[in-house]
Amino acid sequence: MPLRPGRCYRRIDTPPYTRREFISGVPACKIVKFEDGDPNGEYDYALYIRTLENGQIRHNALESARVMITKSLSNKISGGFYFKLLVYPHQVIRENKMMAFAGADRIQDGMRQAFGKPIGLAARVRAGQNIIVVKVKKSHIEAAKEALKRGKSKIPIPSQIIVKPLESK
Repeated sequence: MPLRPGRCYRRIDTPPYTRREFISGVPACKIVKFEDGDPNGEYDYALYIRTLENGQIRHNALESARVMITKSLSNKISGGFYFKLLVYPHQVIRENKMMAFAGADRIQDGMRQAFGKPIGLAARVRAGQNIIVVKVKKSHIEAAKEALKRGKSKIPIPSQIIVKPLESK
């Protein structure tokens, strides 16, 4: 399988690194809101972004997708929707920072004790897992599809948009 950009944090090949009580200097989650819109509205359809591969999605990518989707929906629908982010970034990701200047090889240790420092958070997702849901009325399906298409471009894992009718109560 050819490696794509973002290959450092895409694969899930290590044990989870989530125990914050043992990790010093964990950065805060950049996701501002996990829900937006009217949760009590009468909606006909639910649209999902579903992943096609296993991987990790960084918190800044999830926040970027959320901002893109909610801004597009609020401009076109203005309140007639409900958005929910279904995953939470628990995984702490690390980086072994390397110096990049003349003579750096004599100063730093290279890969000796290369455990790394925490630089961010990521959500681990499996293939076929829904990561975002948007509920809308039947007349707003096309606007919601366009918004999810824009938000999907911010997510580093191949994904698809699923449209499902909601059961009436």
